Amino acid sequence: MFNLLKTAVLMAAITALFMALGSVLGGRQGMAIALVVALGMNFFSYWFSDKLVLKMYRAQEVDETSAPQFYRMVRELSVRAELPMPKVYLINEDAPNAFATGRNPAHAAVAATTGILRVLSERELRGVMAHELAHVKHRDILISTISATMAGAISMLANFAMFFGGRDSGGRPANPIASIAVMLLAPLAASLIQMAISRAREFEADRGGAEISGDPQALASALQKIQRFSQGLPMEAAERHPETAQMMIMNPLSGGGLRGLFSTHPATEERVERLMAMAPRR
Repeated sequence: MFNLLKTAVLMAAITALFMALGSVLGGRQGMAIALVVALGMNFFSYWFSDKLVLKMYRAQEVDETSAPQFYRMVRELSVRAELPMPKVYLINEDAPNAFATGRNPAHAAVAATTGILRVLSERELRGVMAHELAHVKHRDILISTISATMAGAISMLANFAMFFGGRDSGGRPANPIASIAVMLLAPLAASLIQMAISRAREFEADRGGAEISGDPQALASALQKIQRFSQGLPMEAAERHPETAQMMIMNPLSGGGLRGLFSTHPATEERVERLMAMAPRR
């Protein structure tokens, strides 16, 4: 219920941002048009944003025939988590990473890169996929996928406001300062929303994943290894669509400029420390 409330608040906040941009572009008429667009985007995001994200990453669905070991691992973990079997996807990327998407546990998908399958041991990969299934169980996936889709739309609309903002009778920008402010602040606001949502939920997914797999040390080891191997191997799709970075188990961006300032993930060291604290004492 709490995640449904957060999703509703997120949709309302993004609708307000759309209306502000519409006001800069065309006054009251622009605001009304932006409201209609925002409502349409909310509808689209709820029903189709997961398919859009998977398409962005050129993810290919696999089954027990095409990826038997990986598929059976996800199925076994789904049983342990008491979840319906999600759809399973592979992404042809060298950078090791994974994410979950969908609107609810009955309509969920998990995706992993081919790189993460090569880099991690079977035990570590189980920890990662258990983490992603914890996102599904906690119903994080809807708000995560919607925020990714809507943040991208806000960024595009903000750029549109910069270049095609409202004009006065002489053809000059009606309010160039407002247009520039909206162009800068709208993507920033979307990033802050994502960041606030993402960091706390990653800790919870780590804890939930450790409980599902029964092996917190495996996930801790996987996080450390992903961090080492991912340096210098940014995901091309994530670089093209940075709004989707918060969906990944590890930040897939190169970290330059503002991207480094507004990281959507907690420090790996703190995540590992919390997971190791969960490990049984010997």
